[in-house]
Amino acid sequence: MNQLEQLKQFTTVVADTGDFQSIQAFTPRDATTNPSLILKAVQKEEYKPLLAKAVADSAGASTGAVIDQLLIAFGVEILKIIPGRVSTEIDAALSFDTQANIDKGRELIALYEAAGIDRERVLIKIAATWEGIRAAEALEKEGIHCNLTLLFSLPQAIACAEANVKLISPFVGRIYDWYKKSTGIDYTGAQDPGVQSVKRIYQHYRKFGYQTEVMGASFRNISQITELAGCDLLTISPDLLQQLADNDSPIERKLVPATGTPVERVGIDEKTFRFMMNEDAMATEKLAEGIRSFCADSGKLKQIISGMR
Repeated sequence: MNQLEQLKQFTTVVADTGDFQSIQAFTPRDATTNPSLILKAVQKEEYKPLLAKAVADSAGASTGAVIDQLLIAFGVEILKIIPGRVSTEIDAALSFDTQANIDKGRELIALYEAAGIDRERVLIKIAATWEGIRAAEALEKEGIHCNLTLLFSLPQAIACAEANVKLISPFVGRIYDWYKKSTGIDYTGAQDPGVQSVKRIYQHYRKFGYQTEVMGASFRNISQITELAGCDLLTISPDLLQQLADNDSPIERKLVPATGTPVERVGIDEKTFRFMMNEDAMATEKLAEGIRSFCADSGKLKQIISGMR
């Protein structure tokens, strides 16, 4: 078996792309999108008709409403290919507004249901700010499942689990980027700080029986992926999926629930969350940077849409 086939024995493989035509070859169960991936996709000729239709079908609506229609259009097409769930992201500009995230999550699910998609096949992606986590907690109670993204730290992960969030996406590659820039060290294998972060979260969840799924995300190389074999899910870009498919080297399961792990249970209220985040320069900086980046790409998408009207 190639490495992709081996990985699927231990972990649910998810495609991290808006380019749904590239998904079929790798037969992932789920797929994830974000504003950056959708922006990249709509600049390809094969996806311009989807964008044009979203604009035409939303005549007189705001650019934000057009983007919502576009996100749903991509999600519906992806769900025709995969058997599982698609993650659709809320505008990162709402990251610090609990009620706005709740309202937008409801709107997106309503659009999916109007398109004939069951809500069980959709994960609403929300930034793992304190406000975002509170919004996800409320949505989960309504049967709207959430994927908390831009997650860089254990306190974010614990707060999500205590809120009964369906799934979290710790960002392996962006953690690695920060430490590489900060220390000048090109970390590899088990020494990679991003890999270590996901392992800590996974073991903490298993020790205390949290039901929230852990999905490693934002990979820079296949070493980061193979070191996390055994994680609940891993969302992987098409180019790295191809590298795994082209490699026959053996993979062994690295993440297994550890017994007797010397970890204390931490309760996370708002004051504790904000203080622990403040103490973690990497998590604070990468969360802020990620929100800015997604907002910038949403802005570029709005400019493209405005230019078509």
